[in-house]
Amino acid sequence: MYKHIMVPLDGSELAECVTSHVKSIARGRHETIVSLVRAVDPAILPTSDPTSAEFGLTKSDRKQLVQQRTKAADQYLQDLIVRLDWRWANIITDVIVGEPAEGLAAYANQNKIDLIVIASHGRSGIRRLIMGSVADRIISSSCAAVLLVRAPGCTIPT
Repeated sequence: MYKHIMVPLDGSELAECVTSHVKSIARGRHETIVSLVRAVDPAILPTSDPTSAEFGLTKSDRKQLVQQRTKAADQYLQDLIVRLDWRWANIITDVIVGEPAEGLAAYANQNKIDLIVIASHGRSGIRRLIMGSVADRIISSSCAAVLLVRAPGCTIPT
């Protein structure tokens, strides 16, 4: 049923909690492709603004830092494949540079993803409003089915 599954990862244990679900869905389906995708967000890096006497990173510094972070993200994905013993699967790894929710939704749409499997912190109320939700934004900007996996140890507030 699902020919191309996308797994957005940010390097956290929470994001990786979806891997057992993906394995259950894709195992034994040799035609299924699993794309492990990590987003590198350059917007969180400080920039220089000499007109206001604020000095952060130069454009060259930012470019070098993004390249280093992209390389580290790619290495993380390669290590994850080995650590999870996913040699049985048809795995693609991709690192995208840009705002995570927008970049991941665009990736899903451009690559004809059938299913996105993503973890959620399960935040609610003001914390969700302030921090936002990558998962929510992906759901609203992608045409793919989404399997939202709650964080391990999730409890329902009383």
